[in-house]
Amino acid sequence: MNKYYNDAIIGNKEITASFTKKGEMIRLFYPNTDYRQFIDFFHTGVQINDSSIIYLHNDINNQYKQEYIKNTNILNTEILNTYFKLRILQTDFVCVDKNVLIKKYKIKNENTIDLNINFIIHSSLLTDDNNQVSGYYKENFLFQYIHDYTFSIGSDKKIESSQINNNSANIDTGIIGDKDYIGMSNDSSISYKFKTLKPNEEIEFSIFVEIYKGADIKNTENKLNKIKHIDSKKELEKTKRYWEKYVKEHDTIKLPNSNTEYMKKVTQIYKRTILLFPLLTNHLTGGISAAIEVDEKREKCGRYSYCWPRDGIFITNALDILKMDKETEKFYKVFCKMTQSKSGMWEQRFYTDGNLAPCWGYQIDETASVVYGVYNHYKHTNNVKFLKDTLRMCENAIKYLKKYIQNVLENKEEEYKSYDLWEENEGIHTYSLATIFSSFDAMIKIYEKIKPEYTENRLKIEKIEKEVNILKKYMIEIKKYIVENLYDNNRKSFVRNIDKKIDISLLGLVTPFKLFTAKEKKIQNTIETIDLTLRTYTGGYLRYEHDSYAGGNPWVISSLWMADYYLKAGSRKKARECFDFVVKTATKNEFLAEQIDNQTLTAKWVIGLGWSHAMFVDILNKLY
Repeated sequence: MNKYYNDAIIGNKEITASFTKKGEMIRLFYPNTDYRQFIDFFHTGVQINDSSIIYLHNDINNQYKQEYIKNTNILNTEILNTYFKLRILQTDFVCVDKNVLIKKYKIKNENTIDLNINFIIHSSLLTDDNNQVSGYYKENFLFQYIHDYTFSIGSDKKIESSQINNNSANIDTGIIGDKDYIGMSNDSSISYKFKTLKPNEEIEFSIFVEIYKGADIKNTENKLNKIKHIDSKKELEKTKRYWEKYVKEHDTIKLPNSNTEYMKKVTQIYKRTILLFPLLTNHLTGGISAAIEVDEKREKCGRYSYCWPRDGIFITNALDILKMDKETEKFYKVFCKMTQSKSGMWEQRFYTDGNLAPCWGYQIDETASVVYGVYNHYKHTNNVKFLKDTLRMCENAIKYLKKYIQNVLENKEEEYKSYDLWEENEGIHTYSLATIFSSFDAMIKIYEKIKPEYTENRLKIEKIEKEVNILKKYMIEIKKYIVENLYDNNRKSFVRNIDKKIDISLLGLVTPFKLFTAKEKKIQNTIETIDLTLRTYTGGYLRYEHDSYAGGNPWVISSLWMADYYLKAGSRKKARECFDFVVKTATKNEFLAEQIDNQTLTAKWVIGLGWSHAMFVDILNKLY
């Protein structure tokens, strides 16, 4: 069964795990937020008296309630089996200082009869011909290992039985067990037998999931001794304090005190955003994953769990607002430096560890965005040293961008083909040119800030002044090109490229890239056309005309982009309408999706999209 939707996300610096709204753990990444993903499935269930297995995540008699512990990445899922009247509270979290995911359970008998409980874990890891998973049972732990990683499962209770091979033959009966302690199977199971639960009686126990590099037997045995002594209650409290402190440290937008349901929801989305960003960020390189993966088999898209430099500049802007400036600085000084090509450009996307990810084309705005982002970060920090540290990187990027623009102006078609920001159309695009314009403007301002550092170096000053004059001339030419070639007089609107379609990214001409002001006539004409073509009857905005991706729905970033424009134009009421549309369509766990289903006004496709949350923070900061 496909498992597209991540309804909840937890993690620490190295482990990231996602869950469905019914509490099923469906993905687990280690040692980075985007690689590697271990789980095929991780099913838990109970056998009650003489029943077959009752899966906690999927039974007709189960009722569910899920929520995070306030201001934390600790997830509670309450499961009530109405047939047996058995209530289970499942608490999932990842320890802050060790790579152990803890699943803490409280099981209560709310029936009038005694209940015998057998708790079963059936774990299947992803495997392939050249990196096969095997199972190994030893000293009250199940180890599932491949050549370079081990995935261990154990508890503070004694395992009753285990089965390494051929679990599909009997797992549904709720009875497992065989003679093998080791085998060549990617799915294995263990069970725990508890005392008879009398009416109103309850038990508590914890499951520990640890991942570590290597499959060395001696190392595995050493790990056993450590994990056996984990106190799950202490770890829960430690994790709770850590995330509460983290939220407090980064709560920079002082929202008004209000008990209205609306402001409660705004606050919840805001706090969830603060908690999401560290789960998307590689703490070693600063690379930021666009989202937790949703489509490993590429059945609907080209995958999401990669770092796009363009997405990164929107997210780092939000990080700066939230005083996560160290994370932003690492993104530019480590990740961007290590991923820049010798030519000065950046490819489409990367793994967060800096390795090149699968790509299908080139996007010039990826390169231009980084230079813009560097100066944008400086505006938050006023740190001239940061500009000096990234100067050569930016100069190399500008050198590449100048060649691109020269080819555009000389109409050398084969030299300037680039995909648009939606990665669908090759050609020359208004948004792409706007990012280049802004990068040249940013480079000029960078030179202005660092110029005093070179007062004793006449040749350097002359070189800077010469470069500034060149960039100013290019900026004039870019703006002229856009007006003459990408404004359609018949539609009375700027258009995205030669196909003359209306696209929400045209707003980039005003915000954030500032080629035009919000009230210039051509811009106002464009806004009217956008409203006529992209605004849906629900109040949300499509990306572009006839957008059919994932059903063709309003996008969160499109609606927030419109809010940003209206704030620039001085129309606070319209900005609030766009912002409110996003707020009311957030998920129950306070996440923002990529899209909003236009029929149901519920989250569609990617849940917890970094770009969506970043723009939410930006608009929230401007509104309050």
